[in-house]
Amino acid sequence: MDTSSPQAQHPTPSGSRERDDLVETLQRHRGFLLFTVRGITDEQARTRTTVSELTLGGLIKHVAETEAHWATFMTEGAGTAPDIDWPSIDWQNPPPEVAAFQDSHRLTEDETLAEQLARYEQVAARTDELVRTLDLDTAYELPKAPWFEPGATWTVRRAALHIVAETSQHAGHADIIREALDGQKTMG
Repeated sequence: MDTSSPQAQHPTPSGSRERDDLVETLQRHRGFLLFTVRGITDEQARTRTTVSELTLGGLIKHVAETEAHWATFMTEGAGTAPDIDWPSIDWQNPPPEVAAFQDSHRLTEDETLAEQLARYEQVAARTDELVRTLDLDTAYELPKAPWFEPGATWTVRRAALHIVAETSQHAGHADIIREALDGQKTMG
């Protein structure tokens, strides 16, 4: 063996190195998000600190809901995702599926941050298991929505990468909200 050159990195069987990388990346970005809610109360979790409607508790709830949705997509495709005519919504009196979507971004008075964190932990464990076991090349048609090209498909891999992006984006939102709340920052 030539010890003067870097050791070659050989892929592990069944793409497990890719799976490990995906799971590690998911866990890392979840950790950034979870850091932003350490040590806060339910009242603080519901507090708006910017002009946005976003709150720390609402972001935890939303990211858990979104990840659960994409985990279901990984096993069933669009399945029972409702077809919503987004451009024609009366936002003052939204239909039930839109009202539910709006509530998925809010920590309501009858919910606690601890409950949402426990749910997020369960959702994350399920997603990690799916990434470790599903065929990452399996593809499904995306649900109908104005932000998806009609008839487009995503693989399980792409759905996992989308969860990383979604979590990362919202971890940044949460970091700003937390800094405005009490000065704490995730980094820096």
